[in-house]
Amino acid sequence: MTYFWILVAIGVTMGVMIWRGRLVGDARTRLASAMVIALSGYALQGHPMLPGKPVAAPDEPEGFGEAIRDQRRGMSERFGPAAQWLGMSDGFMRTGKTRLAAQTLEKALEKYPDNVDLWVGLGNALVAHGGGMMSPAASLAFDEAARRDPAHPAPPFFEGLAKAQSGDFTGAERVWSDLLARSPDDAPWRPDLEQRLTQLRAVLEPAPPNPSEAG
Repeated sequence: MTYFWILVAIGVTMGVMIWRGRLVGDARTRLASAMVIALSGYALQGHPMLPGKPVAAPDEPEGFGEAIRDQRRGMSERFGPAAQWLGMSDGFMRTGKTRLAAQTLEKALEKYPDNVDLWVGLGNALVAHGGGMMSPAASLAFDEAARRDPAHPAPPFFEGLAKAQSGDFTGAERVWSDLLARSPDDAPWRPDLEQRLTQLRAVLEPAPPNPSEAG
């Protein structure tokens, strides 16, 4: 069935090019030959019925992929319009509907464009929709959140989490170290942040040399 539609597309393309380009004689023959060669190449190498194969995210330290939804580790409001929209988005993400999760928060931001929690939630939803990979759109969402409230802990925390999930451990360590340096000792997110930084730094530290291989 796929090849039938390919043939239809070729026929339409040739018809338009001959009509609009006023092709005659040898030009028509050369065009037809080129189309046949293209179809032959696809028939030999193409596999239109194979399922897509998404790119796997890099390995990450254990525990970095855990969703942080319980009160956002004390970083976001528990009540109000933002919490309601975030709850809806989280519900979609739990069922794998990541596109709907992101679209929900985009709709919320039309009403509350300066809400930091919604921008952070959008960044998280876009990362989830990208299979755990940091995308330019997700990075922009985190940047927008930080721009609206530079002192808010959620933008750098979740930006660091997304970087770690994407394999950018150095970038994650830099972002989280800056956040830890300005976090109060009694901040509810500090223990979790310290634990994640410890894991991350263990990954970044070079392995000690094997004594048996020395000399």
